[in-house]
Amino acid sequence: MKVGSALRAAVRGQMLAFTTLVCSITLSVFTVVSIALIPVGIGIVTTPFMVDALRKYATYRRQLAFRWGGVRIAQPYRPLPPDPRGGFAGHVERCSLLLKDPATWRDLLWLQVDMTAGCVTAILPPGLLAEGLFGYVLASGVWEPIYDADGTYWYAFIPVDSQTTAFLAAGLGTIWIAISLAFGPAMLRGHFLLTRAFLAPTPQMSLSQRVEQLTVTRHDALDTSAAELRRIERDLHDGAQARLVAMGMSLGTIEALIEKDPAKAKELLAAARADSAEALAELRDLVRGIHPPVLAERGLGDAVRALALRMPLPVEVEVELPGRAEEPVESAAYFAISEALTNAAKHSGAERVWLDVTYADGALRIAVTDNGRGGADIAAGSGLRGLERRLGAFDGVLAVNSPVGGPTMVTMEIPCALPVRADAASARKA
Repeated sequence: MKVGSALRAAVRGQMLAFTTLVCSITLSVFTVVSIALIPVGIGIVTTPFMVDALRKYATYRRQLAFRWGGVRIAQPYRPLPPDPRGGFAGHVERCSLLLKDPATWRDLLWLQVDMTAGCVTAILPPGLLAEGLFGYVLASGVWEPIYDADGTYWYAFIPVDSQTTAFLAAGLGTIWIAISLAFGPAMLRGHFLLTRAFLAPTPQMSLSQRVEQLTVTRHDALDTSAAELRRIERDLHDGAQARLVAMGMSLGTIEALIEKDPAKAKELLAAARADSAEALAELRDLVRGIHPPVLAERGLGDAVRALALRMPLPVEVEVELPGRAEEPVESAAYFAISEALTNAAKHSGAERVWLDVTYADGALRIAVTDNGRGGADIAAGSGLRGLERRLGAFDGVLAVNSPVGGPTMVTMEIPCALPVRADAASARKA
């Protein structure tokens, strides 16, 4: 297993070394030349394209760092306006925004490091392996024609001019191979750590991104709260309030008729009783829409099971939670699940839905999967956008995987802390 991982590190190091020499040098030269041509106008048009290409290349290298080395590298880029102006003015605006972003200049600095130190750290695993094998090649007799053509051949610090020194070269080659096999993956990871040092956001950039994110989520939370208040006001005005007003008018009429026409008064009294029952039911539904009693009393697991029973299509529910989250988190998760299930019932054409709620790595994870027609897209759906904003207030994330033809999987993750119950902890230990 170790030999296999070392050989993979050698092959990947060779690929990375080639990439750094070709792509990093090419992008560095063209991007710098494009920026230098901004004063004459040509660079205003070409620079956005070059910076976009540079960012795609840097993103690709971030993905390689995670897949090959397990090194996560966040993206530090500032968001760009969704609809920049067209024409030359649009190029000027986009070029200005890109050059004002500190991440652009860090990417350029990384290219210089990548084509030098990055190339060296990438080539070490395959280079040591190849150099070690060449030591054996020398010992097999190849040293003689080399010596006859050019004289003494220096293999590292060993002058190879006889079979004895060739065997010494083979011994040193064994050391190189051993180092490559033992430390090749670590050396490749060192390459990715060097990449992270230049491509990851600085603390100042992370703080700026965090402030921008909190500003957006604050506005979203205020908008959502205002929308909820308007909904409650509308539901009260159109539902329970109207019924209570009608009931009050009916009681006034009953008071006038109770002596003149007791039969009619009795009929109106029955209607008023029915109105009061319907108003009470509407108030209960309204309260359930604000914060379901089952959620407050029994937690998220039982609340989503009760929610699934009210869905117009079958919902299979799996909940594995070691405890209860804070009330705002539970409420956000409940209504996010409710909206996802409602979307699946209304728009997916599915016959069945699967709901999984788990907790791992400090986050509440929710997956809603249906066997519908697929094609769901966050950018195209206002419902999914609203769901994303609801989760964003808690630093949550939403991911949608919905190929045309289905199935559709909506995954939600909300960072939170869940106290572990004693029985769950003892079960894990057992």
